[in-house]
Amino acid sequence: MWLYGKSNHTQRGYQRDVSEFLEYIELESLREVRLEDLQDFSNFLEEKGLADSTRARKLSAIKSLFSFANKIGYLYYNVGTPIQTPKVKNRLGEKILSEEEIFRMLANTKNQRNYVLIRLMYVSGARVSEICSLKWRDAQIHKDAGVLNIFGKGGKTRTVFLSPKTWEELIKLKKEANQDDPIFESQKGGHLDPSAAYRIVKKVAKKAGIDKEVSPHWLRHAHASHALDKGVAPHVVRDTLGHSSIATTNRYSHARPEDSSARSLSL
Repeated sequence: MWLYGKSNHTQRGYQRDVSEFLEYIELESLREVRLEDLQDFSNFLEEKGLADSTRARKLSAIKSLFSFANKIGYLYYNVGTPIQTPKVKNRLGEKILSEEEIFRMLANTKNQRNYVLIRLMYVSGARVSEICSLKWRDAQIHKDAGVLNIFGKGGKTRTVFLSPKTWEELIKLKKEANQDDPIFESQKGGHLDPSAAYRIVKKVAKKAGIDKEVSPHWLRHAHASHALDKGVAPHVVRDTLGHSSIATTNRYSHARPEDSSARSLSL
């Protein structure tokens, strides 16, 4: 119930963080937890020398649990409210690839499936879990190109319009596949695992001479930044990427009014 609607990645991370906290305090019930326990755990994380971002994530997970328990009436008081999470330096700008780096990655991807995988993650701006879960029935012809129906966070479905060239490259993968077959299939059959997609992206980036810890999410960052730089309206980018808030989109840059997102990029 507590993590309902959150992505599998978020659920796993929050569950690990809360388990660590419960092991530390050695109490059997949340009702026994005092503010001092939370403060002691926060100090423990700091003494371990963890990065501010890691500490902030762990404390956010714990605060989320106590907030939920209070909301449903299990806890009369939310003892997590006074706990402050460390302020984290915004390093988003360091995780945005240039268009030239995107093209270098594509030029160094000889495997057709991997080429389309990287291209589609950038062009659609979709999360790696969303891309890996796509079936051919989620790809539909639309006018001179096609659209992707992406099932995202919070159980929400959004439609992303693709350029004719990207659609052409995507359809080359289909061959004799059925509608319920995965678009990106693993070597053993079934959907490509997000961890495998992560390894593919990292390997291709290294081959392209990009000396950074590139991950699939960097392609999503690049989409948002490049689209806004090209004048796409923030609300269009928000809807394309499935951001829950325009504030998330506005982290990338200030934009001028425009009318598209995925189709505005150079691919």
